[in-house]
This record gives sequence, C-alpha cells and structure tokens, in this order.
Amino acid sequence: MIDIHNHILPGIDDGPRNWDEALELARNAVANGITTVIATPHHAHEQFHNPAEGVIALTEQMNERLNQEAIPLQVLTGQEIRVHHELLDRWEQGASGELLTLSGTKYMLIELPSGRVPEGTEELIYELTLKGITPIIAHPERNRELAADIGQLQRLVDSGALAQVTAHSLVGIFGRGVEKAAWAMCRQGLIHFVASDAHHATRRYFCLREAYDAVRDKMGDQAVNYYKRNAQLLLNNGTIEQQVFEATASSDGAWGKVKQLFGRSKK
Repeated sequence: MIDIHNHILPGIDDGPRNWDEALELARNAVANGITTVIATPHHAHEQFHNPAEGVIALTEQMNERLNQEAIPLQVLTGQEIRVHHELLDRWEQGASGELLTLSGTKYMLIELPSGRVPEGTEELIYELTLKGITPIIAHPERNRELAADIGQLQRLVDSGALAQVTAHSLVGIFGRGVEKAAWAMCRQGLIHFVASDAHHATRRYFCLREAYDAVRDKMGDQAVNYYKRNAQLLLNNGTIEQQVFEATASSDGAWGKVKQLFGRSKK
C-alpha cells in the first residue's frame, strides 16, 4: 500500500521526536502492509515551517537509515501546506526553494485550519489549477465548517480540489461526529484518498489496513480499489477521476456499486 500523508520524519514537527521513534513508526508502517510513504511535515503552520530543502535532505537521511536497518519502506518528499494568503505567490516565485508537491507530482497537499474555511479558498484552489497544480485537501472531515456543511467541500472540489480522509476518522478514533462526517463525504464521492496522517507508532499509528477494511465493509471492494488506485495514480502523476458509490438498502451496509463517474476529470 501507498500512504500519501504522514509525519514520519523526526524532529521537525509534531511527529517522531528522534530517529528511534521515526524508525519505530516506519516498522509500524511495514507491519500495516505499507511499502511507500510520502512524508508530509507541516509547512506554513503556526509552529512549523519546514521549507523544501530541509525536507529533501531529511528524507534522504531517512531512506539511508531505513536501508541500514533493513526496513523495507520507501520515503518520498512532500509537505502538508497550511492555506495562507501568500501560498500562490510563494509558488509562483519559486516552488523549489520553499514548497513541495507530493513526490514531485502535480498534486499538492493543503491543510485548512481546523475551525474554518479561510475566505478565498475556492479562488486559491482555482488559481492553483491554472498553474497546473491539483490541491488535495487534507482531512476535511476534521474541519468544523466542512463537517457541518458538506456542500462547502463540494464547492471546493468543483473548484478543482481533491480530498483525503484520515484513516483514524473512518474507524472512529477521532469521535463519532468526525466519523459520521468522514463517511458522509465518502458516500457523496467527495473523498479521493485514504491516508494515515500517522505521527507516532502507538498514539497516531499507521491505521491504513484497518481503514480499508472498514471501507470494504461499508462500501465494497470497488471503493477500496478506487482509493488504492488513486494513490498509485498520484505517484505516476496520472489523472484522478471522481466516483460516487451507491448506498444499498441500509446506510450501514455495503455500498459497493459504482453509481456514476463524473464527466469532468481532475487534471
């Protein structure tokens, strides 16, 4: 499996504090069936900056450590970029100096504040798409405004964004309200990726296998394959399309049948 969002790099944000914790988290990823992760430390966060050069250097060190310890995991570069009013200007002024897309692709992981959707977010997403960048909204189910009004997420997707749900949200670790919002977003075809957002080997671990098991139970194998395929398409810099999965008689039952494929692809 491929994980597109996690905090595996040590000592630079709220992930592992040191190499021992980072390697323990890497072993946890392998035990969860994961072969490739994109490291996404926080950037433009209130507490953390992590410009591109430092992330690239630390990722190289991480892969060296993994080889030395014979841990079969590949780590690629990325960032979780907090939405801010200078984001587009920073990208235009020279992305290689500060900003990273996910593994050098056209996909950029962006994070909204937990309590609100900043004014101008739709316009920012649209402007990024004009620059050839497809934003991926990290954990929208944990944003209070989006969880309360899924129509807002629909508008962001209509503006050109994709969205990534957190594995822990799907299995109820963040609480019932977040869990319900996560499944509602999945049911309406507004989620395109499942990712771990792992921070720690025991407290915020790689829960991807458990999340995919939950998706299989509630939405069927086609949904699992869709989310896994999208992660691979991302690494290949491919085109990701939207799918909606039709609910069966019970909202707690399997949703496996594909209802429709939207005509507009995300490029």
